[in-house]
Amino acid sequence: MTIADLSKIDGRTYPARRRTQNVVGGASPIQAANFSLGNVTLEPHGGQVPWHNQEQEEIYFIIEGTGEMCLGEERKTLSGGQAVYIPSRVFHQLTNTGDTPLRMIYCYGPAGDVAHWRQELDGTLPKAGVDVPPLPAGAQPQCTKTFDK
Repeated sequence: MTIADLSKIDGRTYPARRRTQNVVGGASPIQAANFSLGNVTLEPHGGQVPWHNQEQEEIYFIIEGTGEMCLGEERKTLSGGQAVYIPSRVFHQLTNTGDTPLRMIYCYGPAGDVAHWRQELDGTLPKAGVDVPPLPAGAQPQCTKTFDK
């Protein structure tokens, strides 16, 4: 039996002020062909999963906290207990708009890495409205300050 223990998974911290812990896939001892699953903590006041898209379809399930979810041309507030479906290839972004950490679980399939992780670490994440479609009107800005070279 293979067990992943969240309390023992260091995870990775990203420039957009979030920590991601792979529970299934990535560096986790649990690997699956059809999906990846992880725990993400966004820092208060702007921690973010920046504007990106990917081939996999995905679910974000908010455990606690409040954030702004941008999906295509839509923008909504999400809070603990809510989930959002993200279709394949649709641009999306989640920003913590609250005073406390936002915790969420992601699940996407099929399994595999998504390009925005490496792009963010390398400082090459495409910029909303410049390299890729713009964010919805009124949205929190994409966390690009740390990406400018």
